[in-house]
Amino acid sequence: MPDTRPVPGRPAPDLKLDLIIDAKWDLAEQDPGAFTMIVFYRGVHCPICRSFLTDLRGVYDDFLSKGVEVINVSMDTHEKATKAHEEWGLDPIPMGYALTEEQARAWGLYLSEGRTDAEPETFSEPGLALVTPDGTLYIAEASSAPFLRPDLKLLLSKIDMIREKDYPPRGTLAA
Repeated sequence: MPDTRPVPGRPAPDLKLDLIIDAKWDLAEQDPGAFTMIVFYRGVHCPICRSFLTDLRGVYDDFLSKGVEVINVSMDTHEKATKAHEEWGLDPIPMGYALTEEQARAWGLYLSEGRTDAEPETFSEPGLALVTPDGTLYIAEASSAPFLRPDLKLLLSKIDMIREKDYPPRGTLAA
């Protein structure tokens, strides 16, 4: 079976979303100083997502100062994404919602079936991507479980090094 995950060093998959503030967001229209960081989270039902995104909010301004624009994205509905954004104190981080199963698969995210009434029927597991201003995928991370996430402070500490040393994307050999 062919590997269909996105490959660093190649164009990032398309991503167009609605934001909870009744606006549209299109990856192709982003113009960050360094990277666009897309944080895929499971949904409002996930307490680990709450903790991770709250930690992200704590370093959000630091990412911005290094030229990294951030968006949080899930398969949640507008109502659920708004609830997460408000209750978790994530303002002013943009919050995208209604990620489709097709979009999640294009980004190499793992999908799960809900197993409790609190969980949606289908949702994506967490992931994170860095995309360069020209639309090239730089880093792609996807977890098949809620409790495996990237270290945000470590990633933040490497942004300057990546830029200064023109560090290339890794994992570029497609299957």
